[in-house]
Amino acid sequence: MCSQPSEIPGKRFSAEDALSFAIRIEENGEAFYREAGRAASGEAKRLLEELAAEEAKHRVVFEKMLATLGTEPPEESYPGEYLAHLQYYVDGKAVFLSTAADSGIAGGGDARAVLDFAIQRELDTVLYFQELRPVLPPAQLEVLDAILAEERDHFTQLSRAASAA
Repeated sequence: MCSQPSEIPGKRFSAEDALSFAIRIEENGEAFYREAGRAASGEAKRLLEELAAEEAKHRVVFEKMLATLGTEPPEESYPGEYLAHLQYYVDGKAVFLSTAADSGIAGGGDARAVLDFAIQRELDTVLYFQELRPVLPPAQLEVLDAILAEERDHFTQLSRAASAA
């Protein structure tokens, strides 16, 4: 069963916490792309809808990874290090706010603004997922690497679309 990421100061961070954050990132990414896609047209609309579907697939993969984990936390330099570090990426930096409206680009935002926002969020997501490597069991790294490759591809697709916008 998936527990919520720990909010307790000084609690040792676990792979379960990291994957719970990853699931939240993918949920928020999917919601953002779906909402932005509804407001877009043409090639941008197709791309945003495609990315929403891929984020939904990633969420399912992370949920499956979470279901197979043990609860052994990684070594930390100080209590709560990993939790504080990764929580910043998800909550403080707001990797994919849950809706386009939350991002400040919905409604009146032009296609370029939406794409630029999405490009930055994909970069943030790649960075976060790279930070997952030390806390995941070796058997799950191949799956993580496949998702990382897809997130990098999202960045490339969005960058091409932004150049054409």
